[in-house]
Amino acid sequence: MSKILVISSDAMVGEDLEYYRQLPSYRRMLQGGAQVKRVDSIYPSLTLPAHVTMMTGMYPDRHGITSNTLLTPKQVPAPWYWEYGPIQCGTVFKALKKAGKTTSAVFWPVTGSNPDIDYLIADNWPYGEGDTLEKAFERTGTSRSVMKIVERHKHIYETCQQKHPERDEFGIRCAADIIRQFRPDFMMLHPANIDAVRHTHGIFGPHIQKAVEEFDQWMNLLADAMEEAGTFKETNIFLVSDHGQRNFTRYVSLNAELARRGLIRLDEDGRPLSWDAWCQTDGMSALIHLRDQGDEKLYERVRGLLEELEESGLYGFSQFYTREEAREKFHLSGEFSFVVETDGYTSFGEWCEGPIAREAPQEDYRCARGDHGYLPSFGPQPILLAKGPDIRDGAVLERARLVDEAPTYTRILGTELKDTDGKVLEGILK
Repeated sequence: MSKILVISSDAMVGEDLEYYRQLPSYRRMLQGGAQVKRVDSIYPSLTLPAHVTMMTGMYPDRHGITSNTLLTPKQVPAPWYWEYGPIQCGTVFKALKKAGKTTSAVFWPVTGSNPDIDYLIADNWPYGEGDTLEKAFERTGTSRSVMKIVERHKHIYETCQQKHPERDEFGIRCAADIIRQFRPDFMMLHPANIDAVRHTHGIFGPHIQKAVEEFDQWMNLLADAMEEAGTFKETNIFLVSDHGQRNFTRYVSLNAELARRGLIRLDEDGRPLSWDAWCQTDGMSALIHLRDQGDEKLYERVRGLLEELEESGLYGFSQFYTREEAREKFHLSGEFSFVVETDGYTSFGEWCEGPIAREAPQEDYRCARGDHGYLPSFGPQPILLAKGPDIRDGAVLERARLVDEAPTYTRILGTELKDTDGKVLEGILK
């Protein structure tokens, strides 16, 4: 009986494959399989919205996740979308669970407390004094049996939470043990070390080769686990990614300008006291929220301000879109009023006091830091490679979309996702 293992290597792009194809895990797990040459991401090209698209087959205007973080102007840093509850549509996990399949997710974004995932380690970490790794995973749905696996490997993670590559090695080793012990029919796994390295040092350079080598080692751990579990030959392996990155050279916070214009009021310590308009960062794009979306005068005031700032060319964005334009052009909608798109070398922040622009730190003198969130037609593109009993060997598709991935998984496992924005990638299937 067929199984599926989906590995989303965050920010891995087509240019990385030339080196990865020389490494052992590619030859062992993916060589001779199928490939999509270009995979279209979503807008914003951001990790959490993209991964929700990858597990629902829906664009953000239908699944409802438009940012990595919640809108909380008075809480810095803002909490992330850990829990699956805000997702406004069905998921591949629900469809497969209904079809009688066993499911697993390790560090896959926005899966916390999802009852349709049997073996779950949600993308989460401890918050505040007294919180622990065990508490963080328990409150987001990790069962007692999976917690034993967490405890086995927690020494890798608990002293370096949110750091890479330790976070990824912990997740991979836990996933490998879940495969050995439970043999799930469907697993989604999200290592993010390549993304982290690009953020820190820029999108290309020797640091990427090292990160790909680490990824290769982790893939071999998963292959070992499948062989020990006796499931390697029946598993369809998908190596995918969510977005690329682009180098940028400065940060801009439109909130500093909104505060200067009286649209954000600050306390004596420079923290937001109240606001009429707020700029929420999505990396190299940003969402402009209005406190009262029904206030037409406020809407026109903010629109006029954005037109003024866009015309000046000094505030980091090349253009802006209304929510209606964003939905029509990019399948993006939500509780915001405007979207601003980077000028190509600016990433957006949320600070409210001080200079509007800040230089991006150059930790590697050969390249700027990397970021994403911009329109997905720019920059290096995501990947999709697949190999397994249901995959057509040597198949090549020129193009596909993130929304096509979830319907393809359910087709392989004998069910379907209804009413999705995507379609089954028939060209890579036997």
